[in-house]
Amino acid sequence: MDGLKSDGSAAGIEAAAGRDDASLDADYERCAQITRRSRSNFYYAFILLPPQRRRALYAVYAFCRFIDDIADDEAIRDPALLLRRWREELDRVYAGVPTRALSRALADSARRFNIPRELFEEIINGVEMDLSRKRYQSWEELRPYCYRVASALGLICIEIFGYRNPSAKLYAENLGLALQLTNIIRDVGEDAARGRIYLPLDDLARFNVSENEILGGAYSPNFVSLMDFEAKRAQELYAKARSALAPEDRATLLTAEAMRLIYAALLERIIKSNYRVLDRRHSLSAPHKLYLVGRAWAVGRCGALHG
Repeated sequence: MDGLKSDGSAAGIEAAAGRDDASLDADYERCAQITRRSRSNFYYAFILLPPQRRRALYAVYAFCRFIDDIADDEAIRDPALLLRRWREELDRVYAGVPTRALSRALADSARRFNIPRELFEEIINGVEMDLSRKRYQSWEELRPYCYRVASALGLICIEIFGYRNPSAKLYAENLGLALQLTNIIRDVGEDAARGRIYLPLDDLARFNVSENEILGGAYSPNFVSLMDFEAKRAQELYAKARSALAPEDRATLLTAEAMRLIYAALLERIIKSNYRVLDRRHSLSAPHKLYLVGRAWAVGRCGALHG
């Protein structure tokens, strides 16, 4: 006799909910594995977050990793089609019917932290730009790309971190621009190997550096001057971000501040190398990143206590 089915009794409802929770935990763990394997700078900064917020960031990072890889993986025959499919999956995420482990975790995080859908759309828009553009004439042209692939992510992150002052949005936008420009400076050689030049062509002309020199990995005094110009622009963006951080948000935005310190230190290492980025990829050691994470925590906590 099947009188008390699992969907009819209180115990059955509890058991079904438990299975759902276990399934969602597994989905989040899948996102955490993707993040851990990347060993990116983001992974170290996430240490500062409490578990619920940290796993939401894992879901967001995994989404960004998948989307970004679509543009970078030359083995993918039709990246535009895959991006369209992710847009469709985003429809399902916000309709509450996601179909993948990653997007189930993303749907839960988006609902829990009230993340605006258009920010995820902007990230996809940015990656789509990589499919059709390999050059940018000016910083004014490059800036919207940086906003889409980095600032939009920052604006998602602050919804998860929590903030009180609206200036946190300006902080996230400028920090995202600074981080992406630092990535562009670091990856000049790698991008050139793919036929891409993100450095604005107007800036190349200003310092008498040709596209062929970048593509051919030609290191010269003119190249150093060009890179120094770009590094100063990134430093100005870091300073703008820092000045927009309100005292009442220092405690909740510790993770973002850890990212700022890590990427600013990476930029400083590139500067000290005299911009040797055409034949090598600069990075920070894990202990150095952990030191900077600890520094962000200490400075942020002291500032929050005395601010």
